[in-house]
Amino acid sequence: MISRIWHGWTSLENSEAYESLLMSEIFLGIENRKIDGFKGIHLLRRNIGDEEEFITIMWFDSLEAISAFAGEDYELAVVPQKARALLSHFDERSQHYEVKTEIFE
Repeated sequence: MISRIWHGWTSLENSEAYESLLMSEIFLGIENRKIDGFKGIHLLRRNIGDEEEFITIMWFDSLEAISAFAGEDYELAVVPQKARALLSHFDERSQHYEVKTEIFE
């Protein structure tokens, strides 16, 4: 299992609109692509003063599955134009980690 982690930040004013865009369009669009080896996505959010930080953690079976999602340069961030309009800044590249344990209750 491979975890793909990405960070983006919005102004306080754009945070609700950005979360809504993620939930109503972007995440559904990813799910609807039916990418073989895509296992799911988590969204984390926190206030850091005058900004909101968003972290997405995506779960894939392999780097090949990530490439099916992101393209040949699989580390390159996938940020649709609508999202870019709401973000103040974001990671240009995603980080990938091999998942060594999975403990969920």
